[in-house]
Amino acid sequence: MPDFIARQNAERLRKRLSSEMRFREPPAFSKLARSTLEIALVTGVIARLYRSVILTHGDRDSGFYLAATFFIGASFVLMMATAHLSRFPLREWLWRAPAFAALEGAFEMLASLLLIAVRREPLGTTAATFQDWPRMALDVLPWRIAVICLVATLLALTVKLVRYSILRREHAAWSEGTVGSGLK
Repeated sequence: MPDFIARQNAERLRKRLSSEMRFREPPAFSKLARSTLEIALVTGVIARLYRSVILTHGDRDSGFYLAATFFIGASFVLMMATAHLSRFPLREWLWRAPAFAALEGAFEMLASLLLIAVRREPLGTTAATFQDWPRMALDVLPWRIAVICLVATLLALTVKLVRYSILRREHAAWSEGTVGSGLK
């Protein structure tokens, strides 16, 4: 019986939330966001190209400028991870978040290889070489996985907390009405 009530409450919550929010997104983006491989490819390539452009054409003397552009790049990667994870139930996030992070980092490093081949990959004040690439990959991949998994965990906890508080409030209102009607 508790499973039936929990399932019924979850279904009512889903219907209520979906009826209040009307957000239309292009079908192509929705399809892209459901594919771990495709969204990781797009995110990795754009993130690496953005980093390359900022570091080669930006104001290197301004720490604020570099911090702001780093924040924009990190926000982009995390928003794309969130856009991908939001399409799936929480129990799937356990494998989807690390998979997205690993694929995003791998595609970013492949983009880095292409930029090194055309001598456009910055490393400090010089251009990176193929000998620098393994060290760059070992620097990028663990950080991507750790940060994306941490943000996914915090996001999952937030989702659980919000769902719990909404269901608790709805259950209190539902119980109050049924208990009162049963006593009369």
